[in-house]
Amino acid sequence: MIVDCAIYQDGRRTDGPADFSDALDEARKSGDAFLWIGLHEPTEREFDLVRHEFGLHPLAIEDALRAHQRPKLEVYDDSLFAVLKPVVYESSSDTVSTDELMVFVGDSFVVTVRHGDSAPLADVRSRLEADPQILAHGPTAVLYAISDAVVDHYIDVAGELQVDLEELETEVFAPSGSGDSSNTAASIYTFKRQVLEFRRATGPLTAPMTRLAGAGVPFVHQEAQPFFRDVADHLTRVNEQVEGLDRLLSDILSAHLAQMGVRQNDDMRKISAWAAMAAVPTMVAGIYGMNFDHMPELHWAWTYPAVILFMTLAVVGLHRQFKRRGWL
Repeated sequence: MIVDCAIYQDGRRTDGPADFSDALDEARKSGDAFLWIGLHEPTEREFDLVRHEFGLHPLAIEDALRAHQRPKLEVYDDSLFAVLKPVVYESSSDTVSTDELMVFVGDSFVVTVRHGDSAPLADVRSRLEADPQILAHGPTAVLYAISDAVVDHYIDVAGELQVDLEELETEVFAPSGSGDSSNTAASIYTFKRQVLEFRRATGPLTAPMTRLAGAGVPFVHQEAQPFFRDVADHLTRVNEQVEGLDRLLSDILSAHLAQMGVRQNDDMRKISAWAAMAAVPTMVAGIYGMNFDHMPELHWAWTYPAVILFMTLAVVGLHRQFKRRGWL
C-alpha cells in the first residue's frame, strides 16, 4: 500500500496533486523539487501504477515485488535502483532477522518500497523534513539518509551481539560441571547462524556504498560523495566487527570442543581407575571361588581374613597410587 506521497521543494514539504503523473510533472517543471513516494509491500497491481508513471525498469520492478534480494546497486537509463537490508536483533530470543528496503532514485523522484516492519523510513522522513537544508539536495539526500540510518543501526546491532557473545564466552569458560555441554554447543552454533544472517546483510552492501562514494554514478550529486564515503567507512567498521565476531565464535567453539575432550579423558581415567581397583578383589574372589579340593591355604583357619585383608590393602594401595597421579 502507499504509505506516504509528497512533493518537496527547497527542502520543504508542499501539497501537490494526488495523481502520480501530475505530481511528477509539477516537480519536474519547478526544477528544484522532487516527488517522494513510500510503499509498503505493494501488490503487483498497486505497483503497476507507479511503474507506468515513473518508467521504472521491469527487472527492478520484479526485484522490488518479489523481495529476497541481496544488497546491491543497479543503474538503469531512467533511474537508480538500490537494495538494502535493515537488521533487527531480538535480544530476548537472540535472533537476527532482516527485512528489505528498495529505493528508486530518478531525476525528480524517489520511490521507496519496504518489505517488513523494521525499515527506518518513517524516522528518516521525519528527520529530513526537520532539516530542510539537507532535503534541499534532492533525491540524493534521501538515498544518503536511508543508507546512513540502515548502517548506523548495523553498528547498534553489532554492539548488542558483542555483549551477548561476551556472556556466551563466560558460560563456555565457566568451571566444569556448571552447565550442560550439549546446550552450550547448541548455543554457540545458533549464535554463529545469527552472525551469518547479519553478515549476509552487511557484506554485500560494501560494493554499492563504495560505488556511490565514487564518481560517475547517475542521479547522485557529486557533492554527496563525501557523505557516502562516511557511510562506507561505517559499514567497513561493521564488517570488521562481524568478521571478528565470527572468528571469535569459531575459536570459542574449538575451545569448547577441546574442553569436552579433556573432560571425557578425565572421566575415562576415573572409570579405568575404579575398574582396576574392582578387578583385584574380583580376581582373588574368583580364584577362591573355584570348587577344587586341593588349593593353597584352603583349610587354614586364617585364610578368609587373610584374603580379605589382602584385597583391602591392594585396593587401598591402588587408590592412593591413582590419587597421586590425579586420576581420581
